[in-house]
Amino acid sequence: MSLPTPCERWRSSSSRLLALYSFLFVTWGCILMGVLYYKVFIYLDDLADESLMQRKHLFARFEGKQLTEALSTSLAFDTNEVDTYGLFDKKKKPLSGPIRQIPAQLPLDGEIHELRSCSEVEDTTLPQDRCDAVAMQTHDGRWLVLARYHGSLFGIPRIILQALLWGLSLTIIPGIVGWHLLRRRPLHRVRAIQASVELIVAGDLTHRLLLSDRRDELDMLAAIVNAMLDHIERLMNEVKGVCDNIAHDLRTPLTRLRMQLYRIQQQAAKNSHEALQMNQVIAETDTLMARFRGLLRISELEDRQRRSGFVQFDMLALLQELHDFYLPLAEEDRLTFQLQVPESLPPLTGDRALLFEALANLLNNAIKFTPQGGEVILRADNDKGSIRVEVLDSGPGISPAERASVFQRFYRSGNNSQHAGFGLGLSIVAAIINLHEFKLEVGTSERGGARLTLHCRQDS
Repeated sequence: MSLPTPCERWRSSSSRLLALYSFLFVTWGCILMGVLYYKVFIYLDDLADESLMQRKHLFARFEGKQLTEALSTSLAFDTNEVDTYGLFDKKKKPLSGPIRQIPAQLPLDGEIHELRSCSEVEDTTLPQDRCDAVAMQTHDGRWLVLARYHGSLFGIPRIILQALLWGLSLTIIPGIVGWHLLRRRPLHRVRAIQASVELIVAGDLTHRLLLSDRRDELDMLAAIVNAMLDHIERLMNEVKGVCDNIAHDLRTPLTRLRMQLYRIQQQAAKNSHEALQMNQVIAETDTLMARFRGLLRISELEDRQRRSGFVQFDMLALLQELHDFYLPLAEEDRLTFQLQVPESLPPLTGDRALLFEALANLLNNAIKFTPQGGEVILRADNDKGSIRVEVLDSGPGISPAERASVFQRFYRSGNNSQHAGFGLGLSIVAAIINLHEFKLEVGTSERGGARLTLHCRQDS
């Protein structure tokens, strides 16, 4: 059973919650800046209109030379260069002021209007952007144009906007750092939980999830899982104990029964009807005893204390020994049995006798289910510092629907009912593989038969 890997950093719950919070914070900040900018802009716009209207009423009181002097004086005191004017005669010819031509888009109605360009001025140092302007006729019939540029006055909203943007960016940067720190701790704990669960899935039901001193949601979940594991371990031990006791207790009376049947068989006349029946009964008794031995063997292999006896051994010598052992059997069935191994393989840590038994079961099945004239291959190679062993044949293979079931106890494929057996061989193989924490995959070989791949990957 393979466990899913921890989710990616951007897909974790903490990352999503922090991203949602950041999105809402930035959105609210942008709305706040937009409202503040709009309010300041409207306020300054009204202030500029009011100031221009006050200048209009002020200059409306002067006539003749006094008006010209007042306009020149106001322009001299305008240090920010935001106000300008243009004085024209009755025929709208320029008399004084930077503005030398009445803007064509400015109505002569005495009202304030916004102009997109205020470029009709002699002074090129003045801003050429939009402005508010008003055109009015004086008491002596001349025309006066007053304008106020937005550049200097409306620099205040830009300053406010820049300050808000800086404040927002300085808030986002610590937020990103906090997101990195907050989402790293839960992922670290999830990986620790996954490592513990992998040991439990491998068969170590005594292992438990670690609890921290924080007693947060993950600790609550780990405590619930630990309580469930305690209950499961107790039930499994009870069931296993009952099965082991049954198998152990029945083995002795079955052995006695077989001895008595054998004595009766010896007393019966050879080739008689009673002798043939006794042969069948003894064969059935042997089958029952083999099943009980298989169950006890699996129970013995599921005891993980056997890992304390693991040693390093040469896998290449083990494979050569397997090939030499099964080559006569393959030749007897008229099969081609090949050994394909490299010149050297890294050392492997485990129980050599158990791995021999597991690979022997795989080879025995491959030879048994491959028809005459077929081929069986025992192959091994170096897989990035680990060993990969493959058993391939040209038999009927294992259908994808049955690949997850063939390792269950007493399972037998319907296509193999003509072969002897009682469905415990691959269960023993699975117990040995789980004990070593290796991985066994079932697939299809290039010859159409079964491919069983043993990945002997060990943690360094």
